Amino acid sequence: MTARNAIFACLILALAATPALAQKTKPAGDPVVARVNGQTLTRLDVELAYNGLSPDVRQHVTLEKAYPQLIDQLVGMVVVAQAAEKAHVDADPVIRKRLMLSRDQILQDAYFNSIAKKEITKEKLQAAYAQYAKDAPKQEEIKARHILVSSQKEAEDIIAQLKKGADFATLAKEKTIDPSGKTSGGDLGWFTKDEMVPEFANAAFALKKGEFTQTPVHTEFGWHVIQVEDRRPAKALPYDQEAPRLAQEMARKIVSDHVKTLDQSAKVEIFALDGSKLPAAGTAAPKLTPPGGAASGGAAPGTPTLAPGTAPDQLNGK
Repeated sequence: MTARNAIFACLILALAATPALAQKTKPAGDPVVARVNGQTLTRLDVELAYNGLSPDVRQHVTLEKAYPQLIDQLVGMVVVAQAAEKAHVDADPVIRKRLMLSRDQILQDAYFNSIAKKEITKEKLQAAYAQYAKDAPKQEEIKARHILVSSQKEAEDIIAQLKKGADFATLAKEKTIDPSGKTSGGDLGWFTKDEMVPEFANAAFALKKGEFTQTPVHTEFGWHVIQVEDRRPAKALPYDQEAPRLAQEMARKIVSDHVKTLDQSAKVEIFALDGSKLPAAGTAAPKLTPPGGAASGGAAPGTPTLAPGTAPDQLNGK
């Protein structure tokens, strides 16, 4: 069950963006917004399509603004689907199997979503926030990378390459004389201003997120080129800003715990690809790592995430 656990551990629950979507398959008063050869499309169809957009898009585009493009895409999809049914495309065994797998995925997401609605309460979020606020850094911190070289000329050449679009981490692995930076791409992690020598700290903390030094920074160790990847304040972020991230973390743990419980109670038989019985002894199956993501902890490409700005009153215990 190792590979299956690794895949399911990646899942982050999709809590609906509105209570209506979470509570009913088809809310009362769901108006018809289009008909395609007699087949109706309703507002709920549009809302589901909208919630399927990336969080970044939804942050900048409202449902109303996205509606013309969404309904056009939905109508086009139905037209093609109707043609596919007439052509009996679904008679293909492979297509039937894909439809079944899609159904299982939807049921899986809905099941975990319903569990999260019960378990992620406002009280639990408030307790998690209290712990977060207690552990928040007492000083401002930045997350940065640096490239250390022996001469000012080398540092200036690196800055020139960065200005042309070169990747900082790649250059760090190639150019830095800092031994740890050769493997980490110059990553220094999070640090406060008083943890670095003054020349380095003053230059680094003067940068905004995403910026790199435009001139070389000289310290007793050599010449540095610094890039700031992120900043976090000395005090905790407000509850409304931090609650969605905390809910996301809680949802991940809920998924992982429930999958382990279900797997332990399930009767599972696994065979070789040709259907034959697997040998009694052998090496363990490798964990599957999604492209660009870890085998556990992070979300695999395409997995749903909590709606941006999910408010505590959308969870149980409001």
